[in-house]
Amino acid sequence: MTASFRCTCFALRKLTRTVSRLYDLHLAGVGLKTTQYSLLQNLDPAGVAMAELAHKLGTDRTTLTRTLKPLIVAGWVMQTAGTDARRRIVRITDAGQEKRHSAAKAWREAQTELELALGLDLVHALHSDVGAALHELNPLLEEKLHAAVE
Repeated sequence: MTASFRCTCFALRKLTRTVSRLYDLHLAGVGLKTTQYSLLQNLDPAGVAMAELAHKLGTDRTTLTRTLKPLIVAGWVMQTAGTDARRRIVRITDAGQEKRHSAAKAWREAQTELELALGLDLVHALHSDVGAALHELNPLLEEKLHAAVE
């Protein structure tokens, strides 16, 4: 591999793994991983359909199911049948809301540490650039997924 080889996917995955490790170090004290905290942040007692939650998180249902499993076992999340047998609804429990609340301080500490390390200008630029990239890539991905099904 030459020094000029640049793979955007590799660079982004390396960045996300590094950022995730920082957040995981902070969240470990409250017994959560970054993926679990993010999931709890995107749930409410009213519930959300699995497909909608997977779409919101930008993941597939298989990965979502795997991430949900320890949260369900811990009693922080519950899964129920929806309006038909194929539809599953995911809800945060009272215990899950308490866990989310107790983890918020650890998350804030991780966020502050990241902002101090990178500077607010770079953090804001990252958010903006990631948002713009997702806006452009999501339609392409949807088109490719639909074409693969046909």
